[in-house]
Amino acid sequence: MDKQKWQKVARSGAEKFHPTLWIEGQKSSSLAGKTIVLGVTGSIGAVRTVELARELIRNGAEVHAVMTEAATRILHPDALHYATGNPAIIELGGRVEHVEFCGLKGRADLLLIAPATANTIGKIAYGIDDTPVTSFATTALGSGVPVMVVPAMHESMFRHPAVAENLVKLKSWGISVVGPRLEEGIAKIAANEEIVLEVERALGNKALENRKVIITSGSTAESLDPIRILTNRASGKTGRELALEAYRNGADVTLVHRDKLGFAGIREIFAESAAEMTDAVLSELEKGYDILISSAAIADYTAEPSPQKIKSGGELVLRLKPTRKLIKECREKSPDLIIVGFKAETGVETNELIRRAASTLKASKLDLIVANDVGKGGMGTEENELYLIGRGKGELRHISGNKRKLAACILEEVAGLLK
Repeated sequence: MDKQKWQKVARSGAEKFHPTLWIEGQKSSSLAGKTIVLGVTGSIGAVRTVELARELIRNGAEVHAVMTEAATRILHPDALHYATGNPAIIELGGRVEHVEFCGLKGRADLLLIAPATANTIGKIAYGIDDTPVTSFATTALGSGVPVMVVPAMHESMFRHPAVAENLVKLKSWGISVVGPRLEEGIAKIAANEEIVLEVERALGNKALENRKVIITSGSTAESLDPIRILTNRASGKTGRELALEAYRNGADVTLVHRDKLGFAGIREIFAESAAEMTDAVLSELEKGYDILISSAAIADYTAEPSPQKIKSGGELVLRLKPTRKLIKECREKSPDLIIVGFKAETGVETNELIRRAASTLKASKLDLIVANDVGKGGMGTEENELYLIGRGKGELRHISGNKRKLAACILEEVAGLLK
């Protein structure tokens, strides 16, 4: 029986009415149609898997849990039944569950073992099957089903040479390892948000795989004195969503901004001023990039900062000078680089907004420009309305919605430019 038939059978029973399915796909459809087996082992991090399962479901996945006996002493199987809408597998029976899900033509798209203890990692590395989770892992590895492990243990155990060697062995077999976070003497299970992101990358469309993408994000800040800065209202939410979406699509992502995203897979460069951001991007381009998305609201003017705090009281006159133009310098340096720019206006009619954006597209030799009227919203908000305009094609798309959705639409157009 092929995977689609398995999924149809799985949804045909009473479990399809389980209340957990009310949340299915509420956040996104990034994992729609994907079946994920969540392997839970005997770490205290197991208590996090209820919400992890539900986050996977919120992004469209169907989730089935399999537990070791040690895990059931930390988290009751009913909790994962509730979380997933499917009974937790705590022993292998006549259904031959490990083959049903992770065998050849099995139902699973991914085996996600979270948390993965040192004990379970060692057993997987040496093909030992004495728990349901390790039997699922051996079957998945023998069938080519992707496997991802999320280590969780005390830091002293994580640093044991055998554990380190076992993780290297798992990686050499193509197993993805997410985390851990080393805090308070503990190798803690990675944050659910990071785990879900890595699952999305593993199961995504890989439209940007093997592509290097650099993204500028948020506002810049021009120093006036050691305390004060000149900046703007840009929040960086769009840039962050673009970085996350590019990563989901398989890209090697670098984010240049004055904030902190904090995902291990995305490289971040801190840049405060317009000059620092421009220099950082130009330096990075020397390493070879395919795409630049300039979503940052880079300051148009800067000032010569005072070395000491400017005294308060009375009028203050600032002498401002224009900043360098990042896109202009990047285009001169990298003629073949795909560049996406942004055009923000306020209080203009749609036709005028598109006309101005098209003019900037041509003058700056962009491949794609994203235009919006920030007077109607967008800066610092969760939702936005955008117009995408491509070189020689005029208006491509008019899109609106939350910034994750908008980032996905923008990168869909960017991927099309690579074909």
